[in-house]
Amino acid sequence: MTSDETGPADVAGRTREETQKVAKAAKGATPAAIGPADEAIARDAELLSAQLSQMRERLFPPSAKKALRPFTSGEAAKLIGVSDGYLRQLSISGEGPQPETGAGGRRSYRLETINALRAYLAAQHEKGSPKARQYLKWREPGEHLQILAVTNFKGGSGKTTTSAHLAQYLALEGYRTLAIDLDPQASFSALLGYQPELDLSGNDTLYGAIRYDEMRRPLAEILRPTYFDGLSLVPGNLELQEFEHTTPRQLAERGTAEDLPFFARIGAVIAEVEADFDVVVIDCPPQLGFLTLGALCAATSVVVTVHPQMLDVASMSQFLFMTADLLAVVRESGAELGFDFLRYLVTRYEPHDGPQAQIAGFLRAQFGDRVLTNAMLKSTAISDAGLTKQTLYEVGRENFTRGTYDRAMESLQAVNGEVEELIRAAWGRQK
Repeated sequence: MTSDETGPADVAGRTREETQKVAKAAKGATPAAIGPADEAIARDAELLSAQLSQMRERLFPPSAKKALRPFTSGEAAKLIGVSDGYLRQLSISGEGPQPETGAGGRRSYRLETINALRAYLAAQHEKGSPKARQYLKWREPGEHLQILAVTNFKGGSGKTTTSAHLAQYLALEGYRTLAIDLDPQASFSALLGYQPELDLSGNDTLYGAIRYDEMRRPLAEILRPTYFDGLSLVPGNLELQEFEHTTPRQLAERGTAEDLPFFARIGAVIAEVEADFDVVVIDCPPQLGFLTLGALCAATSVVVTVHPQMLDVASMSQFLFMTADLLAVVRESGAELGFDFLRYLVTRYEPHDGPQAQIAGFLRAQFGDRVLTNAMLKSTAISDAGLTKQTLYEVGRENFTRGTYDRAMESLQAVNGEVEELIRAAWGRQK
């Protein structure tokens, strides 16, 4: 995602230098000089894009590329599932991939080194044995690709934050993970290091793989690596909206078209790359359109995020009614629908807020164990990390007060660990 030093073209086709000139002009404009609404909005978009680009270059110099921090030996040992002393012994004896050594002999581990150590330790045991699986968690033959759709059509439910932290957690745990951003707003992509209007050109999203014309591309050509070793991304941007526009036309012409129906297209292209991944996390758009229906038809599991407020719960009720009706229609059209699990996740939860606690209790009373036992707490640590387009897994504990960080991390780990156990159970693995 390194930025072009000569200035990449923005959404209007201008170079960065031209965008900055437009931005300066927009700053000096008086209300009477705003002009046509489309031009005024375009100027604001260009201004914001230019500022975001400059912010990225300040935060991640000199290449304007995000990088994951190294982990201490204690953190690495916990991720691998061994003691810090054992990891130190491997380093001293020169066995396996080696850490970086800093001042005072302090060892640090990059995620790629941690994953290499996992493979090294797994190779010391019989392939497929419980001990080998402890280190290398990749799915075995007979264990199907887990495709997890995170969805809700009400904004502010924590859907993208949940998706990003879950995808990163799975990568940190050693699963080969694919993140798919289906939201045209592309917040998921931004959290994973891509600024859509600067880093993507045409046909660089999932739309490029599921479109109906001859410009369709293999998904393998669209995948992008991220700064998390083992985590790949299919980024999103505004072109995803094209699928919502072209699908009705295709449906009108389906009598003469011999092609996959819209609801089968996402699952079909994911199948092209399934051998390379263990888990796929899909961040669905905040609306029940053709993209969301396609994701639900492709999914083996679903997590519905819900903010514990009565208006949000009422909105979710309508979402469930609409989803059930539309899925019934596509099932009658030939879609195969079956989930390993469907769970509701309470997000942005404040346990000391009485009304929120009542709503959470109400949800548990209605849905029982389909509500995840753990809730995603509302935390300033997560929102503060988001100011620099980072997640809590990327920032160090030293950046926050200890209690704030620990509470947020404990909540994240509990939620994501619960989802991981559901994935393992779907594969038939023991706890």
